[in-house]
Amino acid sequence: MVPPALVLERTIAYRELVPEDVAWLFFSAERKTGLPELYQLILDNLPAGPRYYPEEQITETFVRDIAAEFIREQVLLQLRDEIPHGSAVIITQFKEEDEPLRIEATIYVEKPSHKQIVIGAGGQQLKSIGRAARKQIEGLLEKHVFLNLWVKVAPKWRQNEAQLKSFGYWQEE
Repeated sequence: MVPPALVLERTIAYRELVPEDVAWLFFSAERKTGLPELYQLILDNLPAGPRYYPEEQITETFVRDIAAEFIREQVLLQLRDEIPHGSAVIITQFKEEDEPLRIEATIYVEKPSHKQIVIGAGGQQLKSIGRAARKQIEGLLEKHVFLNLWVKVAPKWRQNEAQLKSFGYWQEE
């Protein structure tokens, strides 16, 4: 950050280095001053480029992948230290043409004891995970979602190349 006593001196010196028709403004990211003007200046000077995605598409990530991450997030948030990060979520069915949208997913864990923890007494833990994930998915899609979750054991899946590939965690170079 430039000391206030040197701002005018440095401004004059830097200004002489660029053509007069180049836009110039003062801003401070630290004090959050002048940022709207900076954003507008950047937008006004960005070259127009090709549209790589349809205008209504907000991300290159598929909605089914985002749904899987919402489910996995809830597993991690709700079970914290009980389940190591050895869980994976695979969407097995994603029917957009149905109303409500129908999503079926399988939560994979590495041990039978982890499966019991994810399901919980009387299935209450799995219901809680599903309810919270469904709310997130509905918030994203702005439509009602039917979410059905299953839990399966895949022993040592994190050490199994074929399993990693099938779960989408492995890419060939």
